Formats: sequence, structure tokens, C-alpha cells
Amino acid sequence: MTPGTTLWRHARLASFHGIVPWGWLDDAALLVEGDTLRWVGADADLPAALRPDTEHDLQGALVTPGLIDAHTHLVYGGDRAADFEQRLQGASYEDIARAGGGVRSTVAATRAASDAQLFDSAAARAGCLMAEGVTTLEIKSGYGLSAEHEARCLAVARRLGSELPLTVRTTSLAAHALPDEYAGRSDDYITGAIGWLAQQQAAGLVDAVDAFCDTIGFTPAQTERLLRAARRLGLPVKLHAEQLSDQGGAALAARYGALSCDHLEHLSPAGIAAMQASGTVATLLPGAYYFLRDTQLPPVQALRDAGVPMAVATDHNPGSSPCLSLLLMLNMACTLFRLTPEEAWRGVTVHAARALGLPDRGTLAAGQRADFVVWNAEHPREMAYRFGHNPCRRVICGGVQRSPA
Repeated sequence: MTPGTTLWRHARLASFHGIVPWGWLDDAALLVEGDTLRWVGADADLPAALRPDTEHDLQGALVTPGLIDAHTHLVYGGDRAADFEQRLQGASYEDIARAGGGVRSTVAATRAASDAQLFDSAAARAGCLMAEGVTTLEIKSGYGLSAEHEARCLAVARRLGSELPLTVRTTSLAAHALPDEYAGRSDDYITGAIGWLAQQQAAGLVDAVDAFCDTIGFTPAQTERLLRAARRLGLPVKLHAEQLSDQGGAALAARYGALSCDHLEHLSPAGIAAMQASGTVATLLPGAYYFLRDTQLPPVQALRDAGVPMAVATDHNPGSSPCLSLLLMLNMACTLFRLTPEEAWRGVTVHAARALGLPDRGTLAAGQRADFVVWNAEHPREMAYRFGHNPCRRVICGGVQRSPA
């Protein structure tokens, strides 16, 4: 064999590959060469002539693909703990915003923070996710809301991907909220955000484009202007859609071949049909549903019946989902949204990879990226069952072993 190959033997493997439930193999082996899986199968079927450079006996430990958090807003300044306290004391969103809280406070804190401060705080947050086996995550901008500060946030996200042992995909979300300096001029702001996209792309800062299409975000017409501009630049699109109301955002995004539509509590049958036809992933965000004490469930059964793939993500952000545990999202997806444990797991592996346009991960099979996790557990359903518990033992990211923390 080529020097540098590593063999991992005697694993209880949930590969999420093929038609067997969980992609299950009781006694499996994985051969890694560089950052790629070269062979995956039953340990008994290993080629007799195999001479790996290094060999590890996992002694029956559980192995799954590396976890993928396909929706986060990890780069920002400050926090919104005071807003949380005020809401519990009866203040409305409007009351908090008038007092300088809400998104405005996060934008102000983000703009005031140095690049080093933004990096250090985001790296600490990423470390929490990595400690639970996350090997790939998406980071959206959206708290800079100007050409300069959106670019700064995307650059910090890029730096996280280059300096930490994980893959980071960056998404431009300038159309997240309207900054104070554009009050009453939302069309002008969208024009500006469209202009920033080309600059961000030229600087190598952006992998995809997102927008918040809702009653407190941007209209479908404004959103379509941004999506059209992104596709002209060759950038894939995503959308915050149907979280607070049905604006037809999912069907709109599907017309532009969206990788994913996210939230979806108010998704209509027409939106489901459009997503089914376009192959768009439905990304479910139970953390935001829980934190906002929502009562409108996303139409999980209808999505299931239509065969729309469902991803699950933390939606980590300071205002509506300050969660840094993708394992907790497994449990919430099951308890709140009634996904099965296998559906929830596929939501943080194979379907999450699809939501990011990364077909080289999310399953464990020959040719896939060597991202996998070794767990102190008998079966993946245990992680969906328990919460407040982290059985992560080892993480291999791109073929290189890292400590869980």
C-alpha cells in the first residue's frame, strides 16, 4: 500500500451508506489514505495482502461519520442575555429594540469588536461544537450589515477554517436585517448588498448566499433580487424561509436551485412540492423553535412523505438559539419534531452535507473524506436519547486524529 495509510479495525459502524438501516456493520474496518477513505467494509473481508502503515484496533467501539452543523451564525460580538432576561420579565421584541437591544445591539457589538476579538470568541464557540464530534460547519455573516463589517466577519470565518482542524463553509447573509443607517430604505440596502457580493467573491470569502425572507426580514421581491444576483455570480443560494409566516420563500428559493431552505415552521404544501422538485434540503432548527417558545411545528410528516431530505442544525446565534450542542439538537429533533433517531442522525451527517453542497462527506464509504468519530456508546440512538451527555472519544478529521476538545 501507499505509505501513510492507516487502518481502523473492529468498529461497530454506522456508515449511513447504502440501504441497510443506519448503514450498519457489526465488525467493520476503515482504511484511510491521506484525507480519504480508501476502503470500508466488513473486517473479515479485508484484503489479505493489506499492509497499512499504521493500525488501530477499536475493540468494538462505535464509529459514525463526523457531524456536520449546516446552519450557524458563529461570528459576532457581545451576547443577548439581557434581552433574554427582559423577555422573561414581559418586555416585547419592540420594547427591547427601542431600548437598543435585539439585532441592533449585536450589530453594534460586532462592529466595535476587533478582528482578534471576533476570532477568539468564534473559535471558542467552534471548540464546543468540535468537542462533540463536529468536523464540518457552516458560518453565516449577518451581524456586520455593511460592506466592511460583513467582509470582516466572513474573513474571520475563513480564518477559523484555516487554523482549526475542521472544514468551514462561509455564507453571506447581509440580507439578515436592516441596519439603522438604511432605515426606511430596504430596497437601497439590497442594492448595496448585491454590490458587496462580487467583492466578497473576488476576495475568496463566500461559498454561498442566504437571506431572511419574512415579515421582519426582506420581502420576496427583494429576496429574489439577491438570489438572482448570486446565481449570476455562480454562487449557490440558501434561504431563511417560512419561520414566522408563509411568504412563499421556499418555492422562490427552489426556483433558484437552493441548496437548503431553513426553519420552515410555516412551510406550505406548494413550498414542499417546489423543494421536492428542486432537490432542496429542509434544514430544521429545533433550538430556535425551543428558545422562542414557538408552537407552529414544521410539517415534518409532509416533508417525509414527499421525500424531501431533512437536515438538523444548531442555528447558533445570540438572539434566538444560543446553543452550542449539535448532540442536543439530535434529541430536540426527536422530542420536539418527532424525527426518528436515524432521521435525526442523517440530518447531521448525509443530509447536512447535501445542505452545504459537499457530496464528499456525511457517509463512510470508499472515496469519501476521512471524517469520522469514535464514540463511547453501543449505538447512535443513544446520543439522540440522552442529552447533557457527550460520549465523544476520538475525532478523525481529514484523516488526522484530533482531540475531542
